[in-house]
Amino acid sequence: MAKIKYFYNPHKLDFEKVRTSISGILLRVFGFLSASAVAGGIMVFAVYTFMDSPKEKALKRENEQYKLQVKGLNNKIKELGGVLTELQDRDANIYRAIFEAEPIDINIRKAGFGGVDKYRGLEGYDNSEEIISLTKKVDELSAQVYVQSKSFDELNKLAKNKTEFLASIPAIQPISNKDLKRIASGFGYRIHPIFKTHKFHSGIDFTAPQGTPIYATGNGTISTAENGNGYGNHVIINHGFGYSSLYAHMSRIKAKPGEHIKRGELIGYVGSTGTSTAPHVHYEIIKGENKINPINYFFNDLTEEEYQAIRDIASREGQSFD
Repeated sequence: MAKIKYFYNPHKLDFEKVRTSISGILLRVFGFLSASAVAGGIMVFAVYTFMDSPKEKALKRENEQYKLQVKGLNNKIKELGGVLTELQDRDANIYRAIFEAEPIDINIRKAGFGGVDKYRGLEGYDNSEEIISLTKKVDELSAQVYVQSKSFDELNKLAKNKTEFLASIPAIQPISNKDLKRIASGFGYRIHPIFKTHKFHSGIDFTAPQGTPIYATGNGTISTAENGNGYGNHVIINHGFGYSSLYAHMSRIKAKPGEHIKRGELIGYVGSTGTSTAPHVHYEIIKGENKINPINYFFNDLTEEEYQAIRDIASREGQSFD
């Protein structure tokens, strides 16, 4: 039940009942509704301005996660770029130097490619600039990794060839010479034992008892195993890479033409066949068409002191054995 309100009338000196008109009631109702609407509008504005909707909160979480992922990818690209730079430096300054290979041109290493059209499909998005930048970095890194992988393929091939070369080059003495007393005559002009004239001696003579084992000085294929040409029983090994070696005046040949031989394997025995004056092995190294001094190739089974000692012995002038 609504309360009855009174007001004091000073003219009548009495309290009179307050009478509310319909227009007054409507005015009050309208005022209340207006105030409520304004208050509600302010509240809605505050909510939408200062508070996120569930959808906005989800989008913000996704955006933060995206930013973290982009930051992580940039850090990873930077880290991989550092590793690649280190590999490129080793490739250019160590690996290629070892195998005597030409360094890769810097422009090839940088591996530039493509144009603006390559990334046109990534334009028009809120994060287009960031996405395009990240994609370019990945593409550049991928291209440089490809160039480096091709370089490693080349180096791997060179390494295999180098290993084969080092195993094939004639790099040991043809007979056991631990006391360094087997060299009797070196490379160069010597007195011929039969004609007694100065004649160019194209190899080194190693003296040894009849039947002393003779060994291949490097990997290769037996190209000749026969008797003749003043060398008597002799063997020639084709080592590849332009190198051959000859072993002459054998008492007996063990190797056979076409046989693949490895360094240190037995190929025959010391003798005195052909134009020889005493049991020994005449040893030659041929590079291309030229006979070269074998003394320069005894680096695989001698210390520095031993090598210098046999160089001194081989340089002495005297009479050859063939």
